[in-house]
Amino acid sequence: MEKIILAVGTKRGPKLSAVTEALEAFSNVLAPDSQFEVLGVEVESGVSHTPVSREELMRGARQRAEALIQLARGNGETWKFFVGLEGGLDVVQEGASAEDMQWRASLKQYGRRRVFLESWAYVTDGLRGHYGRSGGIELPEALAREVLENGVELSVAIDKFAGAVGIRDAQGAWGVLSGNFITRQEAFRIAVIAAFAPFYNGKMYRAATAGASN
Repeated sequence: MEKIILAVGTKRGPKLSAVTEALEAFSNVLAPDSQFEVLGVEVESGVSHTPVSREELMRGARQRAEALIQLARGNGETWKFFVGLEGGLDVVQEGASAEDMQWRASLKQYGRRRVFLESWAYVTDGLRGHYGRSGGIELPEALAREVLENGVELSVAIDKFAGAVGIRDAQGAWGVLSGNFITRQEAFRIAVIAAFAPFYNGKMYRAATAGASN
């Protein structure tokens, strides 16, 4: 039986559990009759503690996976997949396009600001890579202000907001905001399943690519 190792760019329990649970959903389709191992390796994301844009979230997830590739090549590891996970904020100005936001910034003519918590994943086999993300849940403006204007790390701000300590490694901000209907682990599980889709559902993706080129 082939052993397939998935290297994940973190050692945090909820993230590793999210990858393990995601594998339970699609492993038999991805590689039938194979044995999977989830390996946590701490690497740097290269972005801020709390990413504050979709672009930064995607970059952080990708850079974690790329750091794992470099480690594997340098140490002669036979890891098959490299998984980067990143959580943070996506700031949307309601009623304004990206171009509008750029020139209106100094005039403060934005529509209402909406700030969403999102969880992103980037998965690569070293040759091709794909992104996936959870849905988004809106932050209260007071919490968003703590992070965006006051520079407080989200994990610290959410502890203060919820009156608890260590929420990041428990239900996370997702759990606090959703009343535990959605946990941090569940959000990353969805992101990982989505990011792996072109690998375990490759036939559909290849057919769509072939159809678009005709």
